[in-house]
Amino acid sequence: MAKAKEDQAVWHVIRKSKVHGNGVFARDDIPAGSQILEYLGEKITKKESDRRGWKQFEKAKKTGDAAVYLFILNKRYDIDGNVSWNDARLINHACEPNCEAHVIRGKIWIVALREIAKGEELGFNYGFDLESYEDHPCRCGTPSCRGFIVGEDYWPSLNRKLKKKRKKKERKEKKRKKKKGKKK
Repeated sequence: MAKAKEDQAVWHVIRKSKVHGNGVFARDDIPAGSQILEYLGEKITKKESDRRGWKQFEKAKKTGDAAVYLFILNKRYDIDGNVSWNDARLINHACEPNCEAHVIRGKIWIVALREIAKGEELGFNYGFDLESYEDHPCRCGTPSCRGFIVGEDYWPSLNRKLKKKRKKKERKEKKRKKKKGKKK
């Protein structure tokens, strides 16, 4: 794995994203396996992470601001990346990611999965579960986009749920049309 450059900003630049808000883009070509930037923030206990996560969940219900930057570090600690000096928090989700997070010597690094071209937006799969998938629509626009931000392990279950929903909607629509036809 390629080492991180001394100055992390050499690899990336922040600018407006077509996916969502601001995004992180490759400043230059990035070789596969490169440690692009560290996911920075406050190291907190799992208990504190749960407290902050639920607090943000409650805030999101009221305001619609669902941004959560809690990242698993290990069994005891998480990193709360909700700090202005954490550029990695701006990396958007992608169903076809070009990077992923690795824990290396007690730090979370964003690592290139493949060569990333200059100007290309960085994206990794956030790996959300299915519990509240409808609250997290995906706008990554990749050919394999699932429409929701969920981990690849959940894609088969998501596909079944969506198929079931479509069939229910089609049955309801068919019933509505049948009723409408009888009223004439």
